[in-house]
Amino acid sequence: MARCSDRHTVFRVPKPGRHSNGMTRFGRALGELQIEIPCASSSQAEGRVERASRTLQDRLAKELRLAGLSGIEATNAVLPGFAERANARFAVTPLRAQDLHPPLNVAPDRLRDILCLRDQRRLCRTLTIAHDRMKLLAEDSDLSRSAAGQHADVCGFADGQLQVRHKGMALPFRIFDPRQQRVTHAAITETKRLSAVLAHIMAEQEKPPPAVTVPPSSAHAGYRKKGGRHPGRPSRLELRARKRAETAAGQASD
Repeated sequence: MARCSDRHTVFRVPKPGRHSNGMTRFGRALGELQIEIPCASSSQAEGRVERASRTLQDRLAKELRLAGLSGIEATNAVLPGFAERANARFAVTPLRAQDLHPPLNVAPDRLRDILCLRDQRRLCRTLTIAHDRMKLLAEDSDLSRSAAGQHADVCGFADGQLQVRHKGMALPFRIFDPRQQRVTHAAITETKRLSAVLAHIMAEQEKPPPAVTVPPSSAHAGYRKKGGRHPGRPSRLELRARKRAETAAGQASD
């Protein structure tokens, strides 16, 4: 069985590299259902593929808008009538009337496992997997430790559940989301952390500033003060004072 499509990146990888096997999520699901995806490489084949999509995207949306329908339940109720009118106007009688669609080749309970978002991630030695800005922490067990350092499949289902598999075996895990660990301003106000922080800041500001000793500029060059002047060597001021005292004493004696 095959499904013809255009060359959109949903169905094919334009430039498969070293870290890609050249298959998209959609292609992986169809491959497990044994459905081929031949991509149209000519304008005639691509126009045949786009014709049905254009009809559904254009005509169906306009009819729903004219009928004033926007909900899923109301839309599903009118889809059978729309399909009958579209087939009566655009359908072409096939050359062979028998249904050539093969039966489903997998068990119905496996469809949920096949039709899911499956990404391959490496299980680190610390039993953690990085996925969608989250950390998946695998439980410490013999199965998890045997899978450490290897690739595991992270499956995301339509109901929002996640599952980690390694060689078909599910690994128990828990989710650590750093986005939920952030402390917001509202959380700080509600837990009264902000008042405690402000009180600590005010107490620190009321303390007297510590005494600061500024060393002289000569200390940067390694100069150290050794002491006062030599006692047997008077300074110029002392010599001037002595000379003035001697002059005054000589005038007084005269």
